[in-house]
Amino acid sequence: MHVSLDGQRDLSGQIYRQLRTAIHEGLLRPGDPLPPTRELSRRLAVARNTVAVAYDRLVAEGYADSRVGSGTYVRTTGLPASGSESATEPSGPGLRPRALWAGLSPWAPPQIRAPTHDFRVGLPDARLFPYDTWRPLMARELRLSAAAAAGYGDPAGHAGLRAAVARRIGLSRGVRAGPRDMLVTTGTQQALDLVGRVLLEPGDRVAVEDPGYPPARLPFLAQGAEVCGVPVDAEGLLVEAIPPGTRAVYVTPAHQFPLGMPMSLRRRTALLQWARRHGAAVIEDDYDSEFRFGGRPVETLQSLDRDGHVIYVGSFSKVMLPSLRIGFLVAPTPLRTALRTAKYTVDWHTAVPAQAALARFVDDGLLARHVRRMQHTYAARHQAVTRALAGQYPDLAELVPSAAGLHVTAYTRGHLADPDALADQAALARASGVAVHTLAEVAADPFARPGLVLGYGSISAPDIEPGLHRVLGPPEVRSWAGAGIE
Repeated sequence: MHVSLDGQRDLSGQIYRQLRTAIHEGLLRPGDPLPPTRELSRRLAVARNTVAVAYDRLVAEGYADSRVGSGTYVRTTGLPASGSESATEPSGPGLRPRALWAGLSPWAPPQIRAPTHDFRVGLPDARLFPYDTWRPLMARELRLSAAAAAGYGDPAGHAGLRAAVARRIGLSRGVRAGPRDMLVTTGTQQALDLVGRVLLEPGDRVAVEDPGYPPARLPFLAQGAEVCGVPVDAEGLLVEAIPPGTRAVYVTPAHQFPLGMPMSLRRRTALLQWARRHGAAVIEDDYDSEFRFGGRPVETLQSLDRDGHVIYVGSFSKVMLPSLRIGFLVAPTPLRTALRTAKYTVDWHTAVPAQAALARFVDDGLLARHVRRMQHTYAARHQAVTRALAGQYPDLAELVPSAAGLHVTAYTRGHLADPDALADQAALARASGVAVHTLAEVAADPFARPGLVLGYGSISAPDIEPGLHRVLGPPEVRSWAGAGIE
């Protein structure tokens, strides 16, 4: 413990007050031992009795207990009130963030502790993750790292993981990339941050889908860019609505977030032609393409791009665990060195043991096996959500067609077509333990059509229908009300 002494006066009092403050602020918790008097006196270069007097005062005032032959410990019960011994705000103006940060904050999805019915988007089912397979891989890499006294890693990422991911996305998504084209990131958010650092100047314009993925806006806003929402229709982003002077466009073409439809080939071609004409970047987020339950696979923009304008971004948050924080990007060759340097500048590299374990997980076919198993599970949940909405709530919910991913979107009808009524209904559902998103939470346009975004990644199939009843009301109750029955 750090104790500082000023001069030679009241040394016992100084020690006493600093220990008391540490107890009040929770730095020393109930039951924690205080440093032995002999050790603390030696470190402070004072007499042992000086420390003992401070400890005796703590014991006398009820802050500590002395145990014969064991030492002195923070009292476990009945501690005195803290008074003014807590951390305080600086007395002067101190440091303040740049003005742009005043308008930024993390996206705040519904925060419900242990929800009974969890319809949050973007969450895989952590209960089904193959922990027994993953633990030995991590343990092996940690042993190897210790044996080799490993230093810092390559900013571009673990060589084995870059090769494994390049093969995987080449086979599964048709992405044209080799290991040298890959950059391992700490999730998609960092990938977007690195792209912004390398491509954008303050004041540059970035276009994003509206409605769209809210966290994608933040890295660009934080770098001083102007972020503009562009509407989407049944074919995806409206290319003709991209504002003049746009330097980069962020899109989710395989499974538009949150509406769910894929971008049509006609629209993808138009977007690539626009990028070529304007010398702009297209950032393609292929965030959950592994889970497709029908229809033909959608070609990536990266595989269609012949002019080097597409930056392909992916992550393992949906197929593995969000807490793993491993993502990747594939960029045109001219950006490779700058992106690697930007990654080095930000955090040097993503955790090497986790990268190495993931490389083996991919190469040994374990990831493919896990994805196949999850496809069956999520397909059943997708069917349960869509059947319940279409069969029981046709007057309240209009499904947006979707055959992929971990969520579906439904525009609300009837009395829930009123945004205020829908917000009240969602608040009631959350109060009853249901975690659910409204479409307004992911749309920048205040006049966007009201609706619900229903994730099914972390809710069991049998819980889906009861959860929808809490969100939209039991179907039979609504039918009676519609018939005027009290």
